[in-house]
Amino acid sequence: MRLDVHTGPSIPDAVWLAPDIQTAIENWDFGLASRLIRERAGLRQDDMAFMTGLSQSFLSMLEAGSRRLTNLDKAARFLQGIGTPEALLAPPFRQSTAVAAAAIGTTHAGSGPGPHDTLPATHGATDLNELAAQAAAQSLHFADEITKTNVSDVELAVLESTLTQIATDYVHAPLHTVFTNLVKTRDHLFSLLNGRQPLAQTRELFLLTGTSCLLLAHASQNLGDEDAAIAQLQTAWTFAEQADHNDLRAWAKGTAALIAEWSTRRQTALDYTRQASQLSPGGETRIRIAAIEARAAARIGDRTTAMAALEDLQRAREQKPAPDALTRFGGLLTFPEAKQEYYIGGTFALLGEHHLAEKHAMAAIELYENGPKEHRSYGDEALARLDIATARIGAGELEGAGEQLQPILELPADRRIRQLGDAMHAVARLLQEPQLARSPVARDLADATRGYQSIGTRMKALTP
Repeated sequence: MRLDVHTGPSIPDAVWLAPDIQTAIENWDFGLASRLIRERAGLRQDDMAFMTGLSQSFLSMLEAGSRRLTNLDKAARFLQGIGTPEALLAPPFRQSTAVAAAAIGTTHAGSGPGPHDTLPATHGATDLNELAAQAAAQSLHFADEITKTNVSDVELAVLESTLTQIATDYVHAPLHTVFTNLVKTRDHLFSLLNGRQPLAQTRELFLLTGTSCLLLAHASQNLGDEDAAIAQLQTAWTFAEQADHNDLRAWAKGTAALIAEWSTRRQTALDYTRQASQLSPGGETRIRIAAIEARAAARIGDRTTAMAALEDLQRAREQKPAPDALTRFGGLLTFPEAKQEYYIGGTFALLGEHHLAEKHAMAAIELYENGPKEHRSYGDEALARLDIATARIGAGELEGAGEQLQPILELPADRRIRQLGDAMHAVARLLQEPQLARSPVARDLADATRGYQSIGTRMKALTP
C-alpha cells in the first residue's frame, strides 16, 4: 500500500528494494534517501522538487547535508510525494493508523499549538500498539510546534554583539551615529518578537530589546528630550519585567533617577535611587546607584544623604557583580573607576568642597586619558573639567579655570551633549558674578562661554 502519488515523474517499484534506500528512510536521513532515489530512478532535482513540493534550492541543501528535514509535517509530505511504500514508513507516517493525514493538520502561524490545531487522534485504536503509535505521533507533533523559531542561537549571539558594540561606541562616538544604529537594532528585535520562538529565546529577546530601549533612553536624555527618554525607560522596564531580569530593572530605575537629577524634580531622583537599590544585585550596578544618589542629594543641599551615599559607594566597590549583569555589554553599561571618580568629584563640587572636587575630577580625567581609547567618555571627561573649572573660579584661579574650559570649547558640535550645555551655562553665570567684574580674564572667559550651544539646544533652535 502507498500514500497518494502526484502525477508526473514517478519512482519504479524496484528502487524501493535497495537496502541503502531503506536504511536512509529508516534513519530519517531524507537528504541521502532523496539523492539515492534520484540516482536509481534517473530523476533530476527539479523532478523530485515537483513531487515533494519542496523548493529545488532546499532540496539541494538537503541532499548536500547542510539542511535537515526535521519538521514532521514536511517529512510526511516528502514521503507522501515520492510514493514511499507503507512498509518502509515509521509509525507516525503510516496511513493505516490515520496518523499521516492528521499530522499534516493546519496550525496557526505565529503561535504555538492551540485548542483548534489538528493533532493525531487517539480514539478508534484497535490495540495497545496502535494507541502507542498514535500517542507518539501526537507528542512529536506538539513538540515540533512549540520548538518552532524564527531566530537562531547564532543570530541572538550576533544581536548581543551588536548591542555590545553600540554600548562601547556610545561613550566616544557621535550621538547621531549611535542613535541611528540603536533604532535599527531595536526595530530588528521588535520584528523577531512578533514571530515565534521557544520561551528561553523569547526571554533573551526581551532582555536585548529592553537593553536597546535603555540605551535609547540615555541617548534621548543626552539630546535634551526628557519626554522621549522617559518613554524609552517605560518600555525598557516593561521588557525587564517580561525577561524577569533584576539588573535591567535596576538600570532602568537608576537611569530614571539620572534623568530626574538633571531636571527640576531632584527629590524624585532620590526616590528612584532607593527603588533601584532594592533591585540591584551588587557590583558596578550598585556603585552606579550610590553615585547617582550622592550627586542628586548634593544638588538639593542634603550633605548627610550625599555623604552616606558615598560611603555606600565605597562598600559596593567590594561586592561582586551578578552573573547576568548588564555590564557584559560594556561601554555605557559599565561604571568604571574613572566614572566613579567623576561622580564623586561632582558631588563635592555641588557641596562646595572645591578642593575634594578637583582632586577626584583630576583623578577621573587621568584615568580616562591613560585608559583604552574606546573606553574614554568625552561627555564625562568634559563635565569633570567643568567641575575643576568651577572649583578654580571659586578659588579665584581664573587662568587655571580657562585651561580646563578650552578643551570643552573646542569639542565638536556633535559631541556636546545637553548636560554639557547646562553645566557650561552655570559656569558662564559664575564668571559674571559682581566680584569678578573688573577681571579681564573673567570677561574673556565669560564671552567665550556665553551662548555655548549643545546638541539639544542647537537642534531645537532649528525647529519651526
